[in-house]
Amino acid sequence: MAVLGNYCDPRTSLAQAWVQGGFSPCFYATLVPTVLLTFSLFFGTFHWVCYQHYGTAMEPKFVPRSRLYRLQQGLSVLLLLQFLVGMIWRAEQGTELHGHVLVYGCLSALGWACAIALLHLERRRVLVQDRTRGHSAVLLLFWALAFSAENLAFVSWYSPLWWWGLESTDQQVEFALWMVRYLGTGALFLLGLKAPGLPKRPYMLLINEDERDLEHGQLLLGGSPQSQSTWQGFRKKFGLLLPYMWPRGSVFLQALVLFCVCLLGVERAINVFVPIYYKNIVNELSDGSSWKTLTTTVCIYVLLKFLQGGGAGASGFVSNLRSFLWIRVQQYSSRVVQVRLFAHLHSLSLRWHLGRRTGDVLRSVDRGASSIDSLLSYIAFSIFPTIADIVIAIIYFISYFSAWFGLIVFVCMFLYLTLTVIITEWRTKYRRDMNAQDNAAKSKAVDSLLNFETVKYYNAESYEVGCFEEAVLKYQSSEWKTNASLALLNQTQNVIIGAGLLAGSLLCAYFVSEKKFQVGDYILFATYIIQLYTPLNWFGTYYRVIQRSFIDMESMFKLFEEEEEVKDDINAGNLQFKAGKVEFENVHFSYVDGKEILKDISFTVMPGQTVALVGQSGSGKSTIIRLLFRFYSVQGGCIRIDGQDISKVRVTHGVIPCQIVTLSDLIVTDFNETWHADLVTKVILLIHHHLAGYDTQVGERGLKLSGGEKQRVAIARTILKAPQIILLDEATSSLDTKTERNIQASLAKVCANRTTIVVAHRLSTIIAADQILVLHDGAIAERGRHEDLLDKGGLYADMWLKQQQAQDSDSASDSETKDQQTEKLQPVTGHSSH
Repeated sequence: MAVLGNYCDPRTSLAQAWVQGGFSPCFYATLVPTVLLTFSLFFGTFHWVCYQHYGTAMEPKFVPRSRLYRLQQGLSVLLLLQFLVGMIWRAEQGTELHGHVLVYGCLSALGWACAIALLHLERRRVLVQDRTRGHSAVLLLFWALAFSAENLAFVSWYSPLWWWGLESTDQQVEFALWMVRYLGTGALFLLGLKAPGLPKRPYMLLINEDERDLEHGQLLLGGSPQSQSTWQGFRKKFGLLLPYMWPRGSVFLQALVLFCVCLLGVERAINVFVPIYYKNIVNELSDGSSWKTLTTTVCIYVLLKFLQGGGAGASGFVSNLRSFLWIRVQQYSSRVVQVRLFAHLHSLSLRWHLGRRTGDVLRSVDRGASSIDSLLSYIAFSIFPTIADIVIAIIYFISYFSAWFGLIVFVCMFLYLTLTVIITEWRTKYRRDMNAQDNAAKSKAVDSLLNFETVKYYNAESYEVGCFEEAVLKYQSSEWKTNASLALLNQTQNVIIGAGLLAGSLLCAYFVSEKKFQVGDYILFATYIIQLYTPLNWFGTYYRVIQRSFIDMESMFKLFEEEEEVKDDINAGNLQFKAGKVEFENVHFSYVDGKEILKDISFTVMPGQTVALVGQSGSGKSTIIRLLFRFYSVQGGCIRIDGQDISKVRVTHGVIPCQIVTLSDLIVTDFNETWHADLVTKVILLIHHHLAGYDTQVGERGLKLSGGEKQRVAIARTILKAPQIILLDEATSSLDTKTERNIQASLAKVCANRTTIVVAHRLSTIIAADQILVLHDGAIAERGRHEDLLDKGGLYADMWLKQQQAQDSDSASDSETKDQQTEKLQPVTGHSSH
C-alpha cells in the first residue's frame, strides 16, 4: 500500500504555478477540481432548489427515449469512476501518495456526482416556462469547463513532470486516464448541446397542444416557430440550396466557381506570409542587413499587403477580384430560386390562393431571395475560410512558438464560438418574432391599400391608421429586443477576444525579455493574432447572418413545401383541341370534407352549343367553371374535353375565361387576328369617354376602371384570344340593360360555332341557350331549353316568374316617380303662365 506523503511533490510547490516548462501538477490538481466542485455545488444547489420548488414533474409520454441519453449517462458515470479508479491504482503502487492526488480524485468525483444528479433531475422535472428547451446553462457550463480544463494539459507538453513522454508504466496509465477524461468531457459537451434526453420543444407547449388535441380530437400540425432551432432541418434546407450553388448547364459559370475556390486558397497562403515578412523586416532592421536584402523583403511584404488588403480577406486585390467574379454566380443562384418559387406559387391551387395574404407572401419571397445571396456568400467565402485560418494559426503557433500560444488561440476560439452559438440561439426567438410582426405590419398596410375604396366607403381611415400604428409599435418592440440582445453578444465577444490578446501579448513579451524570442517574433505574434482575431470577430457576425438568413428563408421554404393540389400525371400530354366537346360524367366535388358541393353532375356540351348554368347562390355554378380550369381536382367522376380526361393532360393548357381585369396593364396590348379588330373596337368604345382607348392603364386589380368597364375590357380580351371554348361567369352582371343588350349581340357573334358555357342570374340573357341546367343543392334538378322548362312549371319557371315580377315592380316604381315629378312641376308652370 502507498504511504501518504506531503501535499505536493518535492519538485513542485502549490505556490508556484509554472515549473519546468509547464503547469505544476500540484497546482493543476488543486485548482481544477476546486473550481469544478465549487461551480457544481453553488450553482447546482441553486439549480436544484429552483427545479424542486418552481418546476413540475414531466409526464413520461413527453420524455423522449434516446440511446444518446443513455450514452450521456454512461459517460458521466465513467468519468466519475475513472477518478476513483485512478486513486485506487495510485494507492496500490506502493509509492508515496501525495495529498493533491487525493484532493484531485475526491473533489472531481464529488463534482461529477453533482453533475449526474442534475442530469437526472432535468429529465424528471422542468421549469414552468414556455421557452424552456434543452439543458440548463449550469450543466452546459460545467461540461464546457471540464473539457477546457483537460485542454490545459497541452500547455505542459514539454514538461518532464507530466506524462507526455510515455516512458514508464505510470505515465502510460496517466495518459490513458487523461484520454478517457478528454474524450468523455468533449463528447458530453457536444451531446449536451443536442440534449437527446429532453423534449425538443418547450414542455408547456407540448402540454397545451396535447390538451387541445384531446379537446378537438385532431393532431396539430407543425410546432411553435418560436421554439425551433434555425439549424433544425439544416440538411434539408441546405439540400434545397445546393443545386443553385453549382450552375448546371453553364461551363463559364462553373469555371468561375472553380477559379473563385482557387483564389480562396491563395488568400489563405497570403494571410500566413504577411506577418512572416513583417517579422523579417523588423529583424533585418535590427540586425543591420544589407539594403538590397531589406529592399527585397519590403517589396515582397508590400506586394502581399496589396494582394491581402487592409485585413484578412478585406478589400485586397484577390478578395475584390473574387467578389467581382462571384457576382455572376450569385445572380444565377438568386434568379433560379426566385423563378422556381414564382412558378411554384402559380402551380398551387386556387384553394391556397384564396386563403393567402398577399403582403405576407411578398415579404417572405423578398426576404428569402435576398437571404440566399448572403447565405451562399458567407458560407463559401467567410465560414470555411475563417475555420481554415484558425486551424492554420493553431498549427503554426504550436510549431513555431510553443503549445502555450496554440492553447491560447484554441481556448479563445472555443469559448468565443461556444458563447456565440448559445447566445445567438437564445436570441433567435426575438428575430423570429420581429419577422412575424414585420409581416403583420406590411400585410396590414397592403390589405388596407388594396381595399382603399372600402375604407373610404365606411370612413375608416383613422381606424386603419390606428391599426397600422399598433402593428408598427409591436414590430419596434421586437426590434428593440433583437438589437439589445445583439449588443450583449457583441460585448461578450469583445471581452473574450481582449482577454486572449492580453494573455498572448504578455506571454510573448515575457519570452522576448528573457531573450528566448527576437523582437520580430513579437511583431509576428501581434500581427498574426490581430489578423486572426479579425475573421474570428467576424465569425460571430457570419453565424448571425447565416442564422438570420435561415430564419428569413423559413417562410420561403414553407412556400416551397406547399403541396400542389392539382398535379400533372407523369406522362401527361398537351390538351388537343378538336371540336370543343365538353363532358361532365358523374362528377363529385367538395371544398371541405363532409360538405359536398357537386353531387353526381353529368351533362354534355356538343361543339358549337351554348349551355347555361342557373340556380341559387351556392348551388355549384361557379364551381363547375373552376373545375373546368382545373383550379381543383374532382373527387369523383371525370371531366372530358374532346374525349380527353383533363386530369390526364397538362395544367398549363386550358380554356380562356371572360372575367374581371386583374393585371395592371394596357387594355389591349396586341391584335393577333385582324378580323376581330372591328368587334373589339365596338366593345371598347362602350367604355366611359375619359379612357384613352387601347393605351389606357387599368391600374392594379383594375382599380382605375368601374365594374362595367372591367367587364367590357375582359370581354374584349376574350374576343382577341378567340378561344375554342368560352366560359362566361356573370359576364354582363355589372352592365346596364341597354349596354348589356349591345354586348350580348357582340358576344353572340363571338360565340357562334364555339362551345360556350354561361353562368347567369339574369335569365333573360340565356333564353337562346341550346340547353339550360338548373342546379339545386349541388345537383342538376332540371335541364332543357327555355320554353320546355317554362312548360314544366318547376324551379326554372318559378325563378323566371319572380324575375319578371321584380322587373314589373321596378318599371311601375319608375313610372310613379315620373308622375310625381310631373305633378310637382305643374303648379309652377301654371303660376308662371298666369
